[in-house]
Amino acid sequence: MSIRHIATAAAIAALLGSFSLANAQSDNERMEMLRGGASKKGVYNIFGLDGTGLGRTTVRYPSKYAPGTIVVDTTARWLYLIEGNGSALRYGIGVGRSGFQWKGTHKITAKKVNPSWTPPPEMIARQPDVPRHMKGGDPENPLGTHALYLGSTLYRIHGSPDADSVGEAESSGCFRMRNTDVADLYKRVPVGTTVVVK
Repeated sequence: MSIRHIATAAAIAALLGSFSLANAQSDNERMEMLRGGASKKGVYNIFGLDGTGLGRTTVRYPSKYAPGTIVVDTTARWLYLIEGNGSALRYGIGVGRSGFQWKGTHKITAKKVNPSWTPPPEMIARQPDVPRHMKGGDPENPLGTHALYLGSTLYRIHGSPDADSVGEAESSGCFRMRNTDVADLYKRVPVGTTVVVK
């Protein structure tokens, strides 16, 4: 957690008077307030602020890749959409947990709004209680509101009903984004876009 986030949280808490971090019910709740947990009513979210620094932003990003290319940095947990003039749109992402991370280059082969989800047999073997199918639009659907399919793999860039998982390494190899961010990326990139995973 950065000093800036702590200072911001403390300043906001001071403005709220009796409602402050000290009133949080547990250490976990206080941590959620400080990191701006999107599914919790923390200090940041009272004002509609994210507090995580994971939202879309334009950054300097000199690269060898053509404008329109997506570059996924799994170590830093950022996705970059390359623009011209050495800049990129940067989005926070969740990545595969240990043993499920990968690298390579693929094209976006399909795009879907409100995608349905069926777990692969490997996931069912690991998690026997996982639902066998979820319809698109279901608020619990792990693909969220939009999905970009990568090559002929089972991997996707997709939204998530759990915005707090963005920035974490928890997936089975897909790249999770907040639903607002994946919707923004979805409208910016066509089928055929190159995706470089590093």
